Amino acid sequence: MRWGILGAAKIAREMLAPAMQLARDSEFVALATRDPARAAPFRALSPGLRVHDSYDALLADPQVDAVYIPLPNHLHVEWSRRAAQAGKHVLCEKPIALQAAEIDSLIAAREASGKLIAEAFMVLHHPQWHLVRDLLADGAIGTLEHVEGRFTYTNRDLGNIRHQADMGGGGLRDVGVYPCITARFATGAEPTRLRADIRPPSGVDTFARVWADFDSFTMSFYCGMMQHASQHMLFHGQDGWIALSAPFNANVFGDCRVDWTTRGEHRSAQFNAVNQYTLMLENFRKSALTGAPFACPLEDSRANQAMIDAIFAAPT
Repeated sequence: MRWGILGAAKIAREMLAPAMQLARDSEFVALATRDPARAAPFRALSPGLRVHDSYDALLADPQVDAVYIPLPNHLHVEWSRRAAQAGKHVLCEKPIALQAAEIDSLIAAREASGKLIAEAFMVLHHPQWHLVRDLLADGAIGTLEHVEGRFTYTNRDLGNIRHQADMGGGGLRDVGVYPCITARFATGAEPTRLRADIRPPSGVDTFARVWADFDSFTMSFYCGMMQHASQHMLFHGQDGWIALSAPFNANVFGDCRVDWTTRGEHRSAQFNAVNQYTLMLENFRKSALTGAPFACPLEDSRANQAMIDAIFAAPT
């Protein structure tokens, strides 16, 4: 699979472009940016890289099979749709949309084009989350009663796009999506009631606390982008618990480990050799070329965005 990237975003430079070079049967071949300085580190990674001066020019490149889209959040739907219409498979950075209803147009574009369009939730391709899902399904901790999570980081540059409301900024859309998607993935359940404390209550949220009721368990998490970096997820059952030390930025945040207890017996599994971005790209290629199920189809992205929409609309 020959990859092109729309824009020279930091996550593309540091995570996705290197992963494209590492993934089996994948190659990073094209970048769209008008700034030669921003293209330089990408050229160093892939010396034969073709650099286009517009997104449309990259989409017209016949040597590109798939595009990764790390553009500002408010541009994700438009360029995902346009890329599929241009005959490219599409992997778009989260959140793929700002409202759940917007994803309907992407589902329609996927069906009309026959191209895979998917949201880049790399966490769902990491084996630690498949282990957690299996442990819960097997009843390793008995009846699940509560899920607890947090995801914070520090970004105090008010000029950054994450602080721009008109670009879809804010902590919930940037990192709050992760406790939501992983809890839903691990349990297979959807929330039935939500409450939230979002600060500030209008504009760009820099901190949020969320309480969610599911049919058979509860969940609470907080997220923010003006706090010291921290992340954790805990699943607490009647007979034990499961804890993840680096649930979202595996290895980058720190040691990647799953610990769990079953009726007093402690066990753990380490995953420090895993690159979740590489796994995501390999799974994306397989799904695009063979039709194999993808860990996060657009229908699941829509359900996750519906949860985020409900959090924004939830009473305190």
